[in-house]
Amino acid sequence: MTASRSPRFLQSPMADAGVEAARAALLAARATIAPKYFYDALGCALFTAICELPEYYPTRTERAIFTRHRSDIATAIGAGKQLVDLGAGDCAKAAAWLPVLAPSRYVAVDIAADTLHAALGRLALEHPELDVRGVVADFTHGLDLAGELGDAPVTFFYPGSSIGNFAPEDAGMFLMDVQRHCRAPGSGLLIGVDTRKDAARLEAAYADRLGVTAAFNRNVLSVLDHELDADFDPDAFDHVARWNATAEWIEMWLRSQRAQTVHLRTLGLTVEFAAGEEMRTEISAKFRRDVVEAELHAAGMRPEAWWTDAAGDFALTLARR
Repeated sequence: MTASRSPRFLQSPMADAGVEAARAALLAARATIAPKYFYDALGCALFTAICELPEYYPTRTERAIFTRHRSDIATAIGAGKQLVDLGAGDCAKAAAWLPVLAPSRYVAVDIAADTLHAALGRLALEHPELDVRGVVADFTHGLDLAGELGDAPVTFFYPGSSIGNFAPEDAGMFLMDVQRHCRAPGSGLLIGVDTRKDAARLEAAYADRLGVTAAFNRNVLSVLDHELDADFDPDAFDHVARWNATAEWIEMWLRSQRAQTVHLRTLGLTVEFAAGEEMRTEISAKFRRDVVEAELHAAGMRPEAWWTDAAGDFALTLARR
């Protein structure tokens, strides 16, 4: 019997985006909250529940594409490479690929430290031969994995269309960060993207009838209460989801039900909210193929393959440097 290795964890200096960024976002003309604050233990559990809701099609549609095209995707990627799982969460999506990709090293990157630690502990036991590493980092503010990657080719795995949560200029910088790590021939990026569709269907996916997404959105205020010593009352805010046709993305907001004052003691900040005033907590862009390929080209990457479901609701694309 082979003894299992303990996974190696790194707390990246980029894991904390900084209190000044949070202060500036809350004091902006239209206040925003960084999506990284969604993912405490409860937030991760709520998001897992969202992924199984009937209105939220992306996860099951992506899963179907994985199942239908797994052999073709695995052949296109190639076996034995390093695998970097961006926004790994509970590592479930990447775990299904380990038997077919047989990576030489698996590096999981996520901001939710507790979830990542638990998931990698399980993976290390299930795959004792695999070099398993975890990096706790907010890679939306920069990606530096030089210390965790060897010289072998690397495949970056970024499913779920989380690229849609980036502002366009930040998405470009992120893709260039990935490209910079793809030094060895055969390296590349497998990325999931949610496609354009009817606005009513998109809004329903982000405002489900059971209110799970609303609970997920309001939970960000509980995280701020804990992380920034604040006194938000999550029950005093309503969840709002709407389609922005100009920007081609869904927006999630929290709308204050009444005039209220909130103290964020870590920031040394007091914020006044008028009744009806909103804070934006997330954008989720929806993509056309030509836009995806143009953004990859702009980052110095070459799109090589495009897999989608029959309805074209979701897509996976493979790009190389």
